[in-house]
This record gives sequence, C-alpha cells and structure tokens, in this order.
Amino acid sequence: MRVRKAVFPAAGWGTRFLPATKAQPKEMLPLVDKPIIQYAVEEAVAAGIEQVIIVTSSQKRAIEDHFDLSYELEHLLEEKGDIEMLRQVRAISDLAQVAYVRQKEQLGLGHAVLMAKDLIGHEPFAVILPDDVVVGERPCIGQLIHAYHQHHGSVVAVMEVSPDDTSRYGVIASEPSTDPLDHGRLHRVTSLVEKPAAKDAPSNLAIIGRYVLTPKIFDKLEQTQRGAGGEIQLTDAIAALMEEQEVFGYEFEGTRYDAGTTMGWLQASVELALGRADLGPAFRAYLQGLQLCRCGHHNRAAWSVAWGSRESPRPGAGICVLLRGWVLGRAAIDASCGTIPVGTRAYLQAFTERGAAAWRRLVKSLRGATG
Repeated sequence: MRVRKAVFPAAGWGTRFLPATKAQPKEMLPLVDKPIIQYAVEEAVAAGIEQVIIVTSSQKRAIEDHFDLSYELEHLLEEKGDIEMLRQVRAISDLAQVAYVRQKEQLGLGHAVLMAKDLIGHEPFAVILPDDVVVGERPCIGQLIHAYHQHHGSVVAVMEVSPDDTSRYGVIASEPSTDPLDHGRLHRVTSLVEKPAAKDAPSNLAIIGRYVLTPKIFDKLEQTQRGAGGEIQLTDAIAALMEEQEVFGYEFEGTRYDAGTTMGWLQASVELALGRADLGPAFRAYLQGLQLCRCGHHNRAAWSVAWGSRESPRPGAGICVLLRGWVLGRAAIDASCGTIPVGTRAYLQAFTERGAAAWRRLVKSLRGATG
C-alpha cells in the first residue's frame, strides 16, 4: 500500500528551551522566518504525504492556529496590496489535510504514535519528529518511503555519529543490503540498542527522527511495557516488530540539524539563513565582519586595548587572531557537513577543538602573567 499519512509527535513540554517555551510550543520557534514544524510538514508534502496527523497537548493551540486559515490577516494583507505575503500565508493552510489528536499524558514517543492509531487505520505510515530538520535535494522521508516500497518492511532513518554521541541515540546493529539499487545505503537491522555507551554500541549508525512503519507496530506498542521514566519507547516496539517482520535502516542523503537543542537550533538558523538567496549574501558579509573571539572582546577597539596591536604591542598580541582562526575553522567544517564525510568531519572537528583549547590555555597563562 502507498504511504499516504504521516504522524508528527508534538506534545512535549520543550523544557530545553525554557523560558521561551513557557507560553509557546517549541515546534513554533522560528528557524529564520518559518516555525520548526513547518519545515517538517513541507518535507512530508514534498514526498507525497496527503494527510498530516499532529499529536498535540493542551498547550499547543498555536500549532493548530498556524495551519488554519487567518481571515483577518489575509484580509489585511489583501487591502495593503501585499500579494506575495498573502500568497505565502494562504499556502500554509493549503499545505495538506491536517488532523489533530491529543496526547493527554506525556508517556513517551511510542505512546504519542499510538494515539494516532484510529486515524492511521490498517496502512503503512510515516513518523516525522519536527525537532530533526533535514535539508537536502530529496525529502528525507521520501527516501525512506521509496525504500519501503522496494523492500516492503519498516524503515528507520540512520546516520553515522561519532562514538562520543552514541549515548544520545538508538543505535542499530545491521547487515548491509546486497542489492546494487540500494547504493550501499540500506541495512537490514538485526538489533537495536537504546542510548549505548561508546564501548557498548554495536555500530556508529544512529536512528534519527524519520520512520516508515507498518500498521503492525500498533500491536507492538499496545504490548510494550513502560520503560525508563515511565515512558513507552518506540524503539522497544520496533525491536519487538523485528521478531515478525524485517526492519531496515536507511542512510539518508541530506544535512540533519537537531533543532531540539539550543546549539542545534542556532546552527540550523545560521546555515538556513546563509542558504537563502534573499538573506545569504548580506548575512554572510555580516558574519565575516564579526571579530569572533572567545575572550569576550568582539570589536576591534576592545581587541586592541585588551591584547595590544602593532602600534602598542603587548604579550598576547595576535593570540586572539589565531584563536579566531580556530573558531572560524570549526564553523567552516560545520557548514561543509553536506560534503565532508562524517568520519573525516568528526576528526577535523576534534582537531579544531583541541587546537582551540590549547590556545585558550595559553591565553589564560599570558593574561595571568601580564595582569
């Protein structure tokens, strides 16, 4: 059967973004000028999804309002003659057929997916976590849907992560597909380990927030016991599903941002803005003009006073210039993450961080010596 429906769990409290999320949903925080959840819905629509099912809570009315008509705003824009903005606003409410279901208790991702059972029925469906923003030439969930139609089994999106990060994800053990049409990206999952330490991880392939699941997953979710924190884990249900059906991991094409963390949200905001034709050139020029210095001196005048200059040399002069080079080097590596292989990128990032740490120690010692 064709994958026509997608579930968007969006009932969490968003505590990592407090106080910003005290009165607004985390999913409505903007990345440049669009809320996080809109990127996910647009991805689903681009992949052919016809019905969007958003799992919300009592604090998430703003999400429903965002995807609804806004007669007053549209009338105002029409009267002002701002036709382009009017078109953009109307396009949001026309994106897809949107349905909502309430998760009355915060009992985990598996429980949130289970809330959509009646709306899904007996057909395969997608699950998209809005926190994971994936940018690429092809929609990430569309790649998984294609793999599902090729192999007729549930598919989870996976990506390579560094050993230090395996404790943040579900990690798969797998066997690579021998089908040349899979281009080495598909893996048959043999087991799942939730948030393993680096020494216990079966691989470096971590599951991120994109899934295509068969309806059999609902039976497994109903039988899944609450785990840590009293939550029903989706990965536990997928592990149970593997006893009856094949499950695959797919290494997707594209760049993934973890917009569910403050740092990931900041990185996504910067890089998405740089990729915009209307904002990128001016924003890039602004960033290049910043004096990035970890000692807290962000302008040329303060820099010269604190660290000396050619006219007034002091011990430590020029150290901030070198440190800035390390910081910009890290930024360049992060910005190139779509083209540098994951293993190489992790090495370069670690190398850059070690260099920056060494310079910080040197700066600290020199400042102590010179008062």
